[in-house]
Amino acid sequence: MSYQSVSKATKIKLLSFDSVQMRAFHMSWIAFFLCFFGWFGIAPMLKIVRADLGITTDQIVTTNMVAVASTVFMRLIIGWLCDKIGPRITYSWLLILGSIPVMLIGLSQTYEQFLIARMFIGAIGASFVITQYHTSVMFAPNVVGTANATTAGWGNLGGGVTQQVMPFVFAGCLAWFGSETLAWRYAMIGPGFLLLIMGVLYLKFTQDTPDGNFSEIKEKGLWKSEKRASGSFADATKDYRVWLLFVIYGACFGVELIVNSKAALYFSDYFDMDLRTAGIIAGIFGLMNIFARSLGGMVGDKFGKMAGLNGRVKWLFIGLFCEGLALMLFSRMGTIPLIIMSLLIFSLFVQMSEGATYSVVPFINKKALGAVSGIVGAGGNAGAVAGMFLFKKQLTGLEWTESFLYLGIIVGAVSFLAFLIRFSEEDEKIAKIELDKSIAANNVKPEPVVAQ
Repeated sequence: MSYQSVSKATKIKLLSFDSVQMRAFHMSWIAFFLCFFGWFGIAPMLKIVRADLGITTDQIVTTNMVAVASTVFMRLIIGWLCDKIGPRITYSWLLILGSIPVMLIGLSQTYEQFLIARMFIGAIGASFVITQYHTSVMFAPNVVGTANATTAGWGNLGGGVTQQVMPFVFAGCLAWFGSETLAWRYAMIGPGFLLLIMGVLYLKFTQDTPDGNFSEIKEKGLWKSEKRASGSFADATKDYRVWLLFVIYGACFGVELIVNSKAALYFSDYFDMDLRTAGIIAGIFGLMNIFARSLGGMVGDKFGKMAGLNGRVKWLFIGLFCEGLALMLFSRMGTIPLIIMSLLIFSLFVQMSEGATYSVVPFINKKALGAVSGIVGAGGNAGAVAGMFLFKKQLTGLEWTESFLYLGIIVGAVSFLAFLIRFSEEDEKIAKIELDKSIAANNVKPEPVVAQ
């Protein structure tokens, strides 16, 4: 992005829709929340789909991988589009176009058709990049970590709600149509329709920046540089810190995607749970997003206040290392009460790690914010695809319990990469100057953020 606003919000007023910043805040997390219904709405019903289409568990894993892998490329493109045309139009069109394959997945009659449908649905996962971009341009440095983490966390909450709601949607369709074959197909029309409506609302009720849409900023002469978005993307790819965060985000959000796509089937196959019970327990993992990711961003802002930008990096290491330990604990649990307890602990740290990552991202390169957000976001999906290979039993010979154990070990090792991410004194000065300008523009004192 080649424009910097001095009108960024220095406080998060959760009950407000009046300001441009808070409208973007609420609309972005709601849009991301709904995207999860389209993206993972099919996950709680995969046992039914597996039987209906006559496919294997390994083929189900492959469709999960494809749904996540397609998002890698879309996140790179979406980050570039945010820098070029702004988050408002980008988000609206992603939601509208993404609704089509969600509503049409029920037409699948073969494994290949189901695979292709999930590939196109995976594009919706790129919504995360726009959510983070939009809040990054709307909020000042003292609260941007909290804003990013909260919008992403409440959006990710959709992953947990989806696991719990879709089995009931399926049950309703089953009662209406009297056939499991029809029920799972018609159940996906609802999420697709909601995405379509949200795309229209996002276009109507948001704007790109606190000072207006990109086209208006250019007319006002506030566009400080003529550097193209493609040039900004190239700059982002040359910064080693971007690629470290790419790997790190793969070790947290990538792991969350793996659990979201496999938890219900894991509990069903390994603990003999019925579809509804497995969905409810799997949903606990996603429901932790209501506060866990926000907590990670808030702690990141606190570390930033105490120890600067490098302090944010130290917190990132702590969260990620604890996530690895918690995942190893989860893999060793053999009873339902213990699996639920360990799932809660693991969920807390994986989501705090995500919040910690995006409390660092906005400070990497201000002129290529969309590109950096897109590359790092793509790392989450790339990590999920790589990690999913551990769950292909025909390839590895591993039971899923062992797969989770090895995944936890990998996460713990990756956490040490955080120590390689460094910020210069000049970076620290730039962050302080931006905060001072935002405080002056808002005429408020530089106090810690208090959600209101």
